[in-house]
Amino acid sequence: MDKYLSAFEKKFIEVSIMTEKEKSHAGMLYQPGDPELVADRDVTVRKLYAYNNLHPLDRDARQAAIRELLGKTGDNCVVEQPLFCTYGYNTTVGDNFFLNVNCKLMDSGKITIGNNVFIAPNVCIITEEHAMNVEQRLAGLEYAFPVTIGDNVWICTGAIVLPGVTIGANSVIGAGSVVTKDIPPNSLAVGNPCKVIRTL
Repeated sequence: MDKYLSAFEKKFIEVSIMTEKEKSHAGMLYQPGDPELVADRDVTVRKLYAYNNLHPLDRDARQAAIRELLGKTGDNCVVEQPLFCTYGYNTTVGDNFFLNVNCKLMDSGKITIGNNVFIAPNVCIITEEHAMNVEQRLAGLEYAFPVTIGDNVWICTGAIVLPGVTIGANSVIGAGSVVTKDIPPNSLAVGNPCKVIRTL
């Protein structure tokens, strides 16, 4: 029977049996109100509440809680409080990672962060975006696109990294920048929209 189906029909069947979580990871339109995703976010809210209310000097407990919250952490991972993330399990970080206070990891899609990355206060990394089509948007549908941050990157205070962006290794993103497109390795990039001003 399968051999008589058109490529479109096969794709339609494939999509129709995907979960909303699978659709989100595939960069497809998905429903974040799906019960599985709502339940996952509820678990994350509880973990975040516990983490953000730990004593700041209880470093061992904080380290254990971050390893439980994020998808993967390397050695020497420091995450200051308070932290917000959508799921946590979609974020992986490398060795010698430092995330300063009041950062937001909107990780409906994958956030992959390399080694030796410094992220300053009030930085927001976003993977999700609402549908442009008004009917889809009002129905609550959205997309999620991965963000990748290479080794040795420094993202300065108040920067916003938008869905689908890759920041190349060794680059620096200036304070208050809005990163809408990929930044090549070894770049100093600033502004809204963020643009490369020189090679490092």
